[in-house]
Amino acid sequence: MTGSITGATAVAGVAGSPIAHSLSPLIQNAWIRAAGFDAVYVAFSPPADRFSHFAEGLRGGTIRGLNVTLPFKEAALGVADKVGERAELAGAANLLIFNEDGSITADNVDGLGLLGALAAQAPGFDPKAGPAVVLGAGGAARGAAAALVMAGAPEVRIVNRTQARAEVVAGSVGGGAQAYPQDAAARAFDGANVLINATSAGIAGDDALILPLEATPAGAVIMDMTYKPLVTPFLEQARRLGRRTVDGLEMLIRQAGPSFEAFYGRPPPAGVDVRGLCIARLEAWSS
Repeated sequence: MTGSITGATAVAGVAGSPIAHSLSPLIQNAWIRAAGFDAVYVAFSPPADRFSHFAEGLRGGTIRGLNVTLPFKEAALGVADKVGERAELAGAANLLIFNEDGSITADNVDGLGLLGALAAQAPGFDPKAGPAVVLGAGGAARGAAAALVMAGAPEVRIVNRTQARAEVVAGSVGGGAQAYPQDAAARAFDGANVLINATSAGIAGDDALILPLEATPAGAVIMDMTYKPLVTPFLEQARRLGRRTVDGLEMLIRQAGPSFEAFYGRPPPAGVDVRGLCIARLEAWSS
């Protein structure tokens, strides 16, 4: 935003619960300022059982669109009239566009962020080189699994405390995905090319994951979608084992770019160090 909010200010935002930890407003508003747009990006935290009502009330272009985070990604898909291929395969949406004709379009750009982060922080990573493991069975896990299937991973293994939920995700993304209970994690990790934590462990004081990362091959890439803290206990364990790691902040930034373009019709302006801004904010929060 270049100055005061006006009657023409374009509004977009992010919805989740909790949402106070979100860095999306920092990233998007930094790009908005650099682009000189009359726009603003804000955070929303609708009640957990009222997301659909909240989103329905935005029909008709009241705002440009929403990024959607935990725990609303699956509910977001349910309010859409038009569903993109990525969101359909994932069974979840993290981007809603509110069209002027009253319709809602759903997309899932988590996978673009995931693959972009892997390319940036694990140079040479090839999703086709071996099995991928995804921890969790929520909307984030669905998006990750779908992206890996679309990127050509020869096998995707879904690990979750409740195997029945893992089976639902595996069935929805197809591509030979397999479900594993958490007590069979070591078997799922065997031979893995990449291991991705798509659970909320570590957010809002949740317990850190206790998993046998030593069962992964020495060349495996370990990624955590969580970005607060930037280096989670999960990633710390992976680093102690000598594994290459990818953080959730890079994924957040990489999915924010396609979202910005969907809201405003052009890519984010170059030359804005949004990662540096985010790291400074994370350090301020932890001090």
